[in-house]
Amino acid sequence: MGPSAVRFAGLGDHLTALGFTVYDAGNVSVPVPEMTHHDTPSARHLASIAQVLTEVYAHSQRVAQAGDIGIFLGGDHSVSAGTIAGLSGGDQLGVIWVDAHADFNTPQTSPSGNVHGMPLAALLGYGPPELVDLGRPGRKLDPSRVVLVGVRSLDPDERVRLRESGAGVYTMRDIDERGVAQVAGEVIRRLGHVDRVHVSLDLDALDPTVAPGVRTPMRGGLTYRRAPADGNPGRHGARSVAGPGRDQRFWTRERTRLK
Repeated sequence: MGPSAVRFAGLGDHLTALGFTVYDAGNVSVPVPEMTHHDTPSARHLASIAQVLTEVYAHSQRVAQAGDIGIFLGGDHSVSAGTIAGLSGGDQLGVIWVDAHADFNTPQTSPSGNVHGMPLAALLGYGPPELVDLGRPGRKLDPSRVVLVGVRSLDPDERVRLRESGAGVYTMRDIDERGVAQVAGEVIRRLGHVDRVHVSLDLDALDPTVAPGVRTPMRGGLTYRRAPADGNPGRHGARSVAGPGRDQRFWTRERTRLK
């Protein structure tokens, strides 16, 4: 229900009011989890997720080829493995990954086996071939063009791999201590050399007082006063938004309306 809730909140109308021409490409068909088998406990529903992401990849490629700005709405952050892979084939793509988690696990390091904790690792070349080779073989991003913002929960092995990757990381502690304006400025300067920017937002980056309707709510997240600006809209290749799949009385839907 996450993407439908965001549509119902008036996403298209808000974008039109901002002067954009909006085309809604509809939904990608997603299997019902209860009707699929677990491929392996270390990467649950991997085959089904990879099948869906292959279609997402094709949609994302069409957005890139048309020179449009795409907004992809997903139930969890695994959707970004497809959206970013599809956008990354031509121009130098930078990614701002706004998430409470790094999503930098692999089947070998994940405590839960949830694939939504693996997409960024896969985009940088780590993980199962079903994700790493999505659309075309090999990694899709250079770590020097990836910045994580709002991180506040890392698994032990994930923390080590992320530190070694070379990607930029700004935790909630960085934002609290240095201020959102300084962090946002550094993010923009770090990605100043790229051609396009993809902003990938998992709603659990937001504090539960702002967005309670997520699968993994964690206190101490971004609020309206601490939400970083995302730079020049003209350079955006696309945005991905994961959630809200577990909204409470549409609170998340209402709080995430575009202003």
